[in-house]
Amino acid sequence: MGRLQFTKMQGAGNDFVVIDAVTTPFEPTTEQVRFLADRHFGVGCDQLLLVEPARSEESDFRYRIWNADGGEVEQCGNGARCFARFVRDKGLTQKSEIVVETASGIITLKVEESGWVTVNMGTPILNPAEIPFIAPQQAKNYALDVAGETLQIGAVSMGNPHLVLMVEQLDDALIERLGPQLESHPRFPQRVNAGFMEVVSRTEIRLRVYERGTGETLACGTGTCAAVVSGIIQGQLDHQVRATLRGGELAIEWQGGDSPVMMTGPAESVFNGEIDI
Repeated sequence: MGRLQFTKMQGAGNDFVVIDAVTTPFEPTTEQVRFLADRHFGVGCDQLLLVEPARSEESDFRYRIWNADGGEVEQCGNGARCFARFVRDKGLTQKSEIVVETASGIITLKVEESGWVTVNMGTPILNPAEIPFIAPQQAKNYALDVAGETLQIGAVSMGNPHLVLMVEQLDDALIERLGPQLESHPRFPQRVNAGFMEVVSRTEIRLRVYERGTGETLACGTGTCAAVVSGIIQGQLDHQVRATLRGGELAIEWQGGDSPVMMTGPAESVFNGEIDI
């Protein structure tokens, strides 16, 4: 393949290279993903997003995601919002509600009149075996031994595994020290995205996320959903929460139980380009 057309997008600072594989089929190799994601020699992004034709008649598109290290992953919430803006901006659909297949199931995206996008992120998974997380039984929080200390964490899957650590104050040194050790903790067999959450009030949090295969990002949509779910389960948060991340704000709503997590936030195109891969 010669020159590849792409769009650079960002949602709350979480940035993506988005490719239309509906018009021109494309199956990236690990090396191509790493090249595109490289901020010095490629385009630069946290994740590569691919728009593919749907496999079922009930869906509009298929949505695939690769982390910067070249590994394909199940879900990315900030990317999903950018996905919705992309397929509309490129004229691939005129719908304001878009049904999308992902590796972790079906999600519904709604483009609001404001230009922000609301994503139905589905029901959070709390059963340890399904996260996956090694624990004898489901609990509100779990004791996790890390680097000689025992931390209390929440564990949630939003289609991808997350742990949530409540902290008194977000701190660079803490995240740099614990992030890599939590990401590869042996009790998370598929590695894990590590969220560091500071509860400001019952309706507001500050959050930083160390993502598996990427490192700390400016925002993580599924990580924000997981953090709010964990905070609600532990009785620290109400059902509607505003989350402040390093790259911007997201609004999260979860009514508990089997109800879906709803995430609303920005999605913007930065530039279009083509690159020789």
